[in-house]
Amino acid sequence: MLLQLRLLLLLCLTSSLKVQASVHEYRSERFMSKGNAFVFHGGSEGIYSSSPSDNFTSDSDSDSVSFIRFEKIKFQRPKEVSNRSSLPIHAVVFEVEDRENIGGSAYGGQRAVCCTSDLAKLGVCSHGDVIYRPSAKDSGWPQVFGVSLPENELSVTLPTRSIQVTKTGMYNLYFIHCDSDLKDLVVEGKTIWKNPTGYLPGRMAPLMYFYGFMSLAFVLLGIFWFSQCARFWREVLPLQNCLTLVITLGMCEMALWYFDYAEFNETGVRPTVITIWAVTFGSIKRTSARIIILMVSMGYGVVRPTLGGFTSKVIMLGVTFFVASEILELMENVGAVSDLSGKARLFFVLPVAILDAFFIIWIFKSLSATFKKLQTRRLLVKLDIYRKFTNALAVAILVSLGWICYELYFKSKDVYNEHWQNAWIIPAFWQLLSFSLLIVICSLWAPSQNSTRYAFSGSSGDTSAEFEKDDYTLTLIKPSPITSQEVKNLSETRPSQDDEGEVEKDLEEDKRE
Repeated sequence: MLLQLRLLLLLCLTSSLKVQASVHEYRSERFMSKGNAFVFHGGSEGIYSSSPSDNFTSDSDSDSVSFIRFEKIKFQRPKEVSNRSSLPIHAVVFEVEDRENIGGSAYGGQRAVCCTSDLAKLGVCSHGDVIYRPSAKDSGWPQVFGVSLPENELSVTLPTRSIQVTKTGMYNLYFIHCDSDLKDLVVEGKTIWKNPTGYLPGRMAPLMYFYGFMSLAFVLLGIFWFSQCARFWREVLPLQNCLTLVITLGMCEMALWYFDYAEFNETGVRPTVITIWAVTFGSIKRTSARIIILMVSMGYGVVRPTLGGFTSKVIMLGVTFFVASEILELMENVGAVSDLSGKARLFFVLPVAILDAFFIIWIFKSLSATFKKLQTRRLLVKLDIYRKFTNALAVAILVSLGWICYELYFKSKDVYNEHWQNAWIIPAFWQLLSFSLLIVICSLWAPSQNSTRYAFSGSSGDTSAEFEKDDYTLTLIKPSPITSQEVKNLSETRPSQDDEGEVEKDLEEDKRE
């Protein structure tokens, strides 16, 4: 219930929120005390370089130029401290490699951002200014400029200015002042960050092309699957209808993500409605896929006609996972205004990880029970299909664990987002892995003229020679070679009263709701 309330609250907030990313808007934002300075973080984004342009001006909006533009940035102070002129309020723009060039110290003492009296006596800076050193690679960086509040003035506006970016990097913007009387200073206005190909942040730019590729891949998979369903529509099983739903959701999700990024790239403002729909379709798809895998593992439609008493538990687990996944995706994609991820993400990742682990444990326990039933009933073709299905799941989980370890290593070594150009690979990998697993499942359970012959039958013939014959003569998927040891073990298995009792017990369990 708590998760449902959180989701409702988040949806209410995002419905009225104008989401920005490459357009960073500041609405009466306050400065925070950091050491001997007051700081406000104006944004951090990866920007690709553009060729220097002699015609570039503050009003220029060339499609091929990368820049950071300051528009209507206004600083406002309380009336109580307006009886004197203030120390300068600086805008500091620097590339992440030059982060050590901001700040300094006298005689090896404590590092400070603002010029202290000791440093002022040495003549290296003026009291109240921000301390910085030019970059070793480009003497024009970091870019530091600012304004002061005149006496008896409540506000001052930073002149409109654009900074052309000619070097690829992760750029940071901070507004800094060193005046203790301005501790209640607020900033308003906006900055615009642009790449050569559009307003999409550099870390996200490759994802637009990736989702375009994935949209095409899902269309091709959909053409194959829907043609098979139309061709053998009389033989389509409920499980195959569930796979049709997952493929349809995947097509919608990939298309929505592509249009979301394309609109974002065109305007610099993230389309909230499209983003929420893309997140929702993705959460429904992931939930449906996990439920279907669990149902297959439990033998639904193969060794049992229903889920029996487990139906309500599966639904409850699915709903809980959907809510947790929806909240996580909304937090990550709706309202994000920077290329830097917040630490609050860990709070939302944990429930999804725990539920995923619960799914995995339940799936493999169910697969073990289904294997025993198939071996007992000597359904060799179904056993072969489930063996391939289990192998695919095992490979996917091992690859996932390996990738999680790599992701943790990647993030631990990239504290300042210096490798932001490769960050898009992490979300892209999970999409590719889930799509690959979907292809495997679709190939194993593709509609065919013999599909219904492999559905569950509640008659006593499940353990008879008729089913044994069908499993050897009809082929849904080409079976892998059966070892002599397996044939020997199966030949020694005889239908006994205990086996018949087990089948009757399974049937009775399946009928319970």
